Amino acid sequence: MIDYLEQLMQAATIEEIWSLHVTRMASFGFDRLLYGFTRFRTTRSFGSTDDLLVLSNYDAGYLRDYIDGGLYLHAPMVGWAAANEGACSWRIIDERAQNTPMTEVERQVRALNQRYGIRAGYSISFRDASVRAKGAIGLCAREGLSQTEVDEIWARHGRELLVLNNIAHLRITAMPFATSRRALSLRQRETLEWVGDGKTTADIAQIMGLAPATVEKHLRLAREALDVDTTAQAVLKAAFQNQIFVVGP
Repeated sequence: MIDYLEQLMQAATIEEIWSLHVTRMASFGFDRLLYGFTRFRTTRSFGSTDDLLVLSNYDAGYLRDYIDGGLYLHAPMVGWAAANEGACSWRIIDERAQNTPMTEVERQVRALNQRYGIRAGYSISFRDASVRAKGAIGLCAREGLSQTEVDEIWARHGRELLVLNNIAHLRITAMPFATSRRALSLRQRETLEWVGDGKTTADIAQIMGLAPATVEKHLRLAREALDVDTTAQAVLKAAFQNQIFVVGP
């Protein structure tokens, strides 16, 4: 485990972290993972789909229907993750189906999962410091493993799996990521950083050696890239995504 954690801590990008984590989880029998994180959660939603950070090695067709099609909003384990912290066996899906009639959209979710061989696994809902943040991961067992076998794996390795997934989550959320239409350019990041430091447009123009109109252009493009209405919102969102005040390029 120490070797893996060292590699995880040294990884320089989300892609590296995710690749390491996928390989590590496969060694426990979980060969398909779906991770989601938002910093824009409200009492009624997870925020805009454009602002979700989603990582997965699932089939692209499944992700198109499940994420882009919005079915994840009606998935039982997503509902559980939104209201809980810790780990939960997918056994509760069958238990719930036996006790409560499924809605039409819930039946669609179940049918989609069955079609792609997503039948047994565990979900982890992470604890975050902000009430606006929520992260969770679904660990899908390789085909051929039953939920009983998965529960036995968890009984033996659950403590280690919880630690490994929580550390991967912390590493991912500490990295810069752009989930909106495009990442900020160097100039856009720099102007937002100066705004965050309380500088005016005139101040920023003098500091950066630019015309005030050029500074305003960088701020406008930053707002467009982040899909927000005001510069204050842009500073907040860029900070949430670790796109400003970061070390390195």
